[in-house]
Order: sequence, then structure tokens, then C-alpha cells
Amino acid sequence: MPVVMFSRPLLKTVLLGLVGLALLGGISAEQVLAAEVFAPPPVNLSSPRAEAPAEEGLALYGKPKYAPGFTHFDDVRLDAPKGGTLRLASLGTFDTLNPFTLKGIAAPGAELVFATLMTPSLDEPFSQYGLVAESVRVAPDRQWVSYHLRPTARFSDETPILPEDVMFSFTILRDKGHPSYRSYYRDVASVTKIGPRDVLFTFKTAGNRELPLIVGQLPILPEHAWKGRDFAATTLTPLIGSGPYRVDEVVPGRSLALRRVTDWWGADLPTSKGRYNFDVLRYDIYRDATVALEAFLAGKYDVRMENIAKNWATAYTTDAVKDGRIVKREVPNGLPAGMQAFVFNTRRPLFQDRRVREALGAAFNFEWANMNIAYGLYTRTTSYFENSDLAAQGLPSPEERTILAPYRDRLPPEVFTHAFAVPKTDGQGENREGLKRADSLLREAGWVLKNGRRVGPNGEVLRFEILDDSPAFERWVHPWIRSLARLGVEAQFRLVDSAQFQNRLNTFDFDVTVHVFPQSLSPGNEQRDFWGSANADRPGSRNMIGIKDPVVDALAERIPRATTRAELITLCRALDRVLSWGFYVVPHWHTPVFRVAFWKDRLALPANLPPYGLDIVGTGWAVQKAEEQ
Repeated sequence: MPVVMFSRPLLKTVLLGLVGLALLGGISAEQVLAAEVFAPPPVNLSSPRAEAPAEEGLALYGKPKYAPGFTHFDDVRLDAPKGGTLRLASLGTFDTLNPFTLKGIAAPGAELVFATLMTPSLDEPFSQYGLVAESVRVAPDRQWVSYHLRPTARFSDETPILPEDVMFSFTILRDKGHPSYRSYYRDVASVTKIGPRDVLFTFKTAGNRELPLIVGQLPILPEHAWKGRDFAATTLTPLIGSGPYRVDEVVPGRSLALRRVTDWWGADLPTSKGRYNFDVLRYDIYRDATVALEAFLAGKYDVRMENIAKNWATAYTTDAVKDGRIVKREVPNGLPAGMQAFVFNTRRPLFQDRRVREALGAAFNFEWANMNIAYGLYTRTTSYFENSDLAAQGLPSPEERTILAPYRDRLPPEVFTHAFAVPKTDGQGENREGLKRADSLLREAGWVLKNGRRVGPNGEVLRFEILDDSPAFERWVHPWIRSLARLGVEAQFRLVDSAQFQNRLNTFDFDVTVHVFPQSLSPGNEQRDFWGSANADRPGSRNMIGIKDPVVDALAERIPRATTRAELITLCRALDRVLSWGFYVVPHWHTPVFRVAFWKDRLALPANLPPYGLDIVGTGWAVQKAEEQ
């Protein structure tokens, strides 16, 4: 888990982050898809495709905020100086500069080397504007999207970006990239060159409002640079890209420096003005979170996103903080908090019983831990769409009941009769009611107490392991383990290094782990990645829980096809109820602000910080005074 993660994710959710990235004998599914891509339907440029209006931007619903001819995003400083070094930190390690594959751990900031067809603004829920693409056309029924490429768009070796590169990028990411791309792009039927600078994506069905914007997130890779190379292999050789930065210096596992491309072809576009102000981005790698914090307080790097409440409350007590040289700032976060939680791996027989999952969650005393560990700074998460109007509220609305009614016999009755709520205590001491409820559920599921141990019908002991790579969670895990011990449940916490942790997550080799399911204000295709049956057993999948539920599948399929915001809200709330009453996770906590600390003499902030992300590289932050590098 990086100490600072400011780069814009290549996929909507991880990020969304992150891209974050965080994602078949006979004829295989891959071969079928490849045949579709290279055998596209004929295109007639005099057809309605050519008549659809060319647009500079797209929004999921309605019109984008910025009208044609806009000059810059509102969250930048046009007078920000260019230059200087931004010193950042990341926890863990890295062994590849390719951020698009399952193999290896990507270097922090590696995605900044690549440009995408379109780029989002962070002051809108989900809108995109042309970057590599000069303009975009979308079918009225959303069954295709075409892009007209900028004649000035070039790779870092000065070769022009062509439709063939777009086609290559889509195909290689789908076939050889992280498994999440395969799922993300599965509804794309074909990609076709329809002109010297025009490329057409045709979709398998109409009506998916999100898919044109998903395709717009496609990072553009140079076809000529990958000939004869294994795309899936790890590499520390700098890659040819098309973005605002290039790799300048690599010290494997210790540091990475990116240098701004001073003659970048996209620098003067409205989507880029006032952004990417730092000449050098330097990431230093720390293995220990406490050492990383001390390094920041000692001035070893410039800015830090603080995600540990105890640190925010107690660790920033140095003279530099007291005299104002280090600024602590809480920036309102308009994004849904998503779901951070202890995640049960339902591929394990132990966790296939909903009653067992509910019981183990009932033993978690959040209120006590929040007061004693986090100084009361956190709010308990109760929804998979927390901190947004997408979260289920009270009892199901009539519209939600209509959606859920066909599945009534497959759902717990509580979905229709009760408002979901996580167990709550007074925070003062023992969780008697929670443990009582847990004991009852475990007995009902066939797990009884025998000589102080919780045993099943065959005499097996109820035991499991909680896996993580961050010592910060130890404070939260051990009180839960002690509560479970009172139930006769044997749980232990295992801490592993970041590389081993990622490998074990990729292969689902865990009982319980800490995981985040990020959400946006415009949920869509990623819901299938998070919860879909088709991804449950695919290595590297984001369906960390292993859910295989036809009801969840049906709801996740409908969300990207919502035609109005109201319909989207109703569908998300219905899905939220089904997931919550499945007790697949033990929800953690959230905060409605970004906590950021920075050295005042080093960094200058833009006047308008956007509500939907804290992208220091891409939203107008700059050094106080540019200096020679």
C-alpha cells in the first residue's frame, strides 16, 4: 500500500486508481475474441457513424461541464511555475515498469509514461475530454464509438500515434495484460481502422452508456516497440510511451525518477494546461511504514497522504509541524468511500455458510477499537457505496422491490423486510450482545463449543488466518482475534512482504484479508469485475471474495445499462442490499476527507482543489519556486 498515490488511475476504479491494477482445448474464448477483433463488420463512412456529431468531451449522463473551446480545467493554476522536483514515497518494492500486467509489482507512477485516448476531469462525477483523441463520435444507441486522433500526438521516440497503435493497445491489453482488462473490455466486439487517423470500436450490444467512456481510458502503446517482445514479462527497461513523463532513473527496489517531457505534444491542450508542473518526480521506496513517516517529518520527501488516524492524531508533533513548516490539511472528499473490509474467501469451505460469516463479523467491536486505536476519527462503513446517494437507505423503495422481486426465492428474506445495519456497541467494553449473536449463529451452523474450542460436525476446529502486508492493521486485528477466542474460534494474523502478499491475492491463497473495493459516482462495468461469477476463479481477478451468485450477476449486468441517473441509483442500492445481507465482509471504516501533509516551503497548492480526487501531479500543484534541475 503506497504512502502516497497521486497519479491518475488508468481504469476508472482503483485506482478507481488506482489503476490502480489493482484485474481458456478446442477454440478458446481468447481465440474467439481475437477473431472478432480482426474480422470486424464493414464500415460505410457515409453511414450514420459519419453523421454522429464530433464532440470534444463525453459525460455518462447529460453534457460534460466544459463546453467546446474551453481553455483549461478549473482545478489548475495557469501561473504555476514549471520546474523543480517533487519528492514522493512508496511502501513495498517494485520489479517492473510495465503497469498493465499481472506479473510483477509495478513501479509507482509508471502509468504517467502513457497517454490515454481521453482524460477525465476531477470536478465531475464521470466526464472525459480528448487527449490522444482530438474528437469522439458516439452512436445514439451507444453501440459504437469512434475516435479521430490528433495529428500532433506522438510517442516519445517521435513516431506518430496511428490507428494501428490504438488497435494494438486494445488487443495486447485484452489478451496479454492484467486479467481485469479482459473483463473490462469483454463487451467490445471489434476495433477497426476507418480512416488515416480514425478508429472505430463496435460493441456487442447497444445501451451500455459507460462503455464509450471505458474505451476512452485506453492507454496507447506503440506497436512497433513491442514487436518480438514478451508483453507479459517484467521489465526494468524504460518503455516508449506517449505521456507527460518518461523514466529517467531506476534503482531496482529503491527509487524511481520520472522526468517531464519538455516538448510533450499534449502540453498546450486545454486538458493539460497548468498540470504536470514538476520537472522531476522522484519516488523513494520504504519497506517500513514507521520509517516512512519519520522520513517525511525529517524532510526526506515533500508530501504525504496520511491514511492512519492514529498517526494523524499523535505523530505530527515535531517542531516543523508546530511552527507551520509542515502544513496538515483535510481536503473534502466527494468520492464514494467504497468498501474497505476484512474479506472472507468464500472459495474456502469454512466461509461458504452465510451464518458463519455473519457470526465472525458480529465479534468485531468497531466502536471500542475506534475510540482506543483511532481516537474516534473514523466512521463505520455500512455500505458498498458509502458516502454517496448510491448507498441503500432504510427499507427497499418500490422501485428496488420491483427489481428484486424476481429473485425473492433466492435472497435472504431480510433483504425485503429489514434495513441492513452493522452490529454496534457502546464502545466502552465487552461486546456481549455481539458475541451472544455470534454464538447462536455458529451453533445454528453446526459449530459447537467443546472443551473451549469451536468444532464442527466432523470434529474439525474452526480456525483461519488473516493475511496482510501492513503492520498498521495489527492494532485492529488483535482485538478481533481476542473476541473470536472467547467464541472458541482460533484466528491468527500473518504479516508477509508486499510481493508475497500480492502473489497470494492473485492466486486467492488466503482465508481472510484486508481489501478495498473502490467505487465511483458512476458505477458500471467494474461491478462485474468485483462480484461476477465469471471472474471468481480467474487469477488476478478483482472478485476477491469469490462470489458466484446469479442474482448478483444479473444486477451487475444491468448497472452499466442504466439510462438515467435515477435508474442507476436504484440498481446500485438493490445490489448494495444483496451484497450486504450476504455478509461477505466485515466492514471497516472511512473518512469523508483526504488527509494530506506537505512542506510549505516546497509546494504551492491550486486555489480550487477538485472534489473527486487528490492528484498532486495532475491538478496544478507546483513547487513554490522553479529551480534548475
